[in-house]
Amino acid sequence: MDITPLDPLIQHIRKFAPLTDANIETLSTLIHPKTIPNKTILARAGEVCHEKYFVVKGCLRLFIHTDEGNEQIIQFAIDNWWMTDYMSFEMQKPSTFTIQAVEPSQLLVITKTELEELLAKAPTLERYFRLIAERAYSAALTRIHFIYNQSGEERYGQFSRMFPEFVQRVPQYMLASYLGFTPEFLSKIRAKRKE
Repeated sequence: MDITPLDPLIQHIRKFAPLTDANIETLSTLIHPKTIPNKTILARAGEVCHEKYFVVKGCLRLFIHTDEGNEQIIQFAIDNWWMTDYMSFEMQKPSTFTIQAVEPSQLLVITKTELEELLAKAPTLERYFRLIAERAYSAALTRIHFIYNQSGEERYGQFSRMFPEFVQRVPQYMLASYLGFTPEFLSKIRAKRKE
């Protein structure tokens, strides 16, 4: 059987919700494959985020520029993860975040209008998107908990145990930004662990 660009998403949906052939047909007309090179900006701060991105293969990051001019990474998305600026996407208001490819990436893209049409035609997918949003929210709360209750070294240890492959994929300065410390501090932690 031939593999289609939608197959990873179809398999992902089936982990959370039933999917009929009619649902798949509707999905195939409303979601679009997109291949992008490293460093491609998908959504820019100050503009409305019109799309949701499912990462088939690759890595995206969502970040802000701080008042000091630094990039603060808020979220990553790797294979089989979704990314968007939910507030901008849902309210259709300018975003405070930028979404950028960290690696060359294969994505599946859906606009707000297309998503509304999909959910009207395939209401069982409401469950899938709700569960995905709940998991993303839970992950964000867990990250905030770690930032406020663990030292930088503890955060790095926890993250590297939970996502060892991720630590190898993401540039160290981006990982440091995500974990809430400087690249120099991360270098010290890594050197200390090698001793």
